[in-house]
Amino acid sequence: MGPVPNLPAEPDDDLDSYVGLDARTAEDRARERGWTTVRALPPGAIITMEYLYGRINFEIADDAVRRCWRG
Repeated sequence: MGPVPNLPAEPDDDLDSYVGLDARTAEDRARERGWTTVRALPPGAIITMEYLYGRINFEIADDAVRRCWRG
């Protein structure tokens, strides 16, 4: 097994602060705070379990963030 790369720190962000924001505002805020990848998903979307460093995920329903998580 190879060595684990030295990754830069992910943004120190309060993920709960995104809940309730409209999708566009949440995406803009995430990019301003240093997230390199922003992913918006509908409720119940089937996704892979890989962790992508620097990614923030939003579950969006009715143009509002319902849930938010890293990776």
